[in-house]
Amino acid sequence: MNLHTADVDDRAGGHHAGARPSSPHADERAAHWADRLWSAVLAGDTHAAVDVVEDALGAGLDAEAVLLDVIGAVQRRVGVEWAANRMSVAGEHTATAINDRAIAALPVHRPGAPRGRVTVACVDQEWHALPARLVAETLRLRGWQVDYLGAQVPTAHLIGHIHRTGPDAVCLSSSLATRLPLAHRAITAVQAAGAPVMTGGLAFGADGRYARLLGADAWAPDARAAADRLAAGPLPRPAPAHQVIDDLPHLGDQEYTMVASSSARLVRDTFHALQERFSFVRDYTDEQRERTAEDLAHIVDFLTAALYVDAPEIFTDFLAWTADVLSARGVPAQALMPGLDLLEEQLRDFPRARDYIDAGRGALTTRL
Repeated sequence: MNLHTADVDDRAGGHHAGARPSSPHADERAAHWADRLWSAVLAGDTHAAVDVVEDALGAGLDAEAVLLDVIGAVQRRVGVEWAANRMSVAGEHTATAINDRAIAALPVHRPGAPRGRVTVACVDQEWHALPARLVAETLRLRGWQVDYLGAQVPTAHLIGHIHRTGPDAVCLSSSLATRLPLAHRAITAVQAAGAPVMTGGLAFGADGRYARLLGADAWAPDARAAADRLAAGPLPRPAPAHQVIDDLPHLGDQEYTMVASSSARLVRDTFHALQERFSFVRDYTDEQRERTAEDLAHIVDFLTAALYVDAPEIFTDFLAWTADVLSARGVPAQALMPGLDLLEEQLRDFPRARDYIDAGRGALTTRL
């Protein structure tokens, strides 16, 4: 089970990278400039990327269209290309850095009287900062005073910032479903501090279902929708302070808590069982063993996230995405099966977890 999908957390959007569709309000003229920016990204040419931004603005494309329909479109394409094995990890990191520099080349909007103040941040342990930055810059262009806090903001630090600045709303971004437990804690903490919360990012589901489940006051599928929602009027004031289990009563069965607390042991024991039962695993190099352990850790992380929100599709979708990535890299999807079987043995006393793993095997079977 050497899956070679390590560093999933470093992907542009993680699992389902690049899956966010373009906005229905995209400027059709942007496609030409997006193609030019893509060429600059492939060449690793930061100066050419900045030239594209300046030329597009000079040709009459407004700054928001350049931001979302040129730079944002290219970043989505980066995720698609990595998943298809047409771009390396280094190439993806280079592309993201160039896109970040391209954003900095946009003109700074200085409103005389801002519409209000908004804090934009990624939840704790969420490293995919570019989606949040697109939201922050869109809001700035539309006249808001924005405090952009960047990637992986610890909840305690976020709350301290809110108490100091008193924002009208807080926008929280997360791309990976494995961050949902931390996102939930951030949502409830921000609401307890008196600020309404809008969430966005692939972690919350393509239709925002997990945002609603976790009690967010609003959800937006993209930066334009977030700006439109805030322009439409104040977000509803948050409900009185409440406990996590009030939103997710299924957590009373303790499966999430027990699986999460034993995740390191689950990975270790499953890996050792792979070595004992499959001779080819014993012949792995040190790098292959390390990668296999990382792959198992990702599987356990997504299983744990699915248990948290009682949504098996989080786990099955991740396995299906992983199978597609494996296929693009010449590794058969059936390589996942032994690990799932052994993981299920470790979780014999957890009925929801076993059901999810069985559903995951079913999702993989359709790809064999």
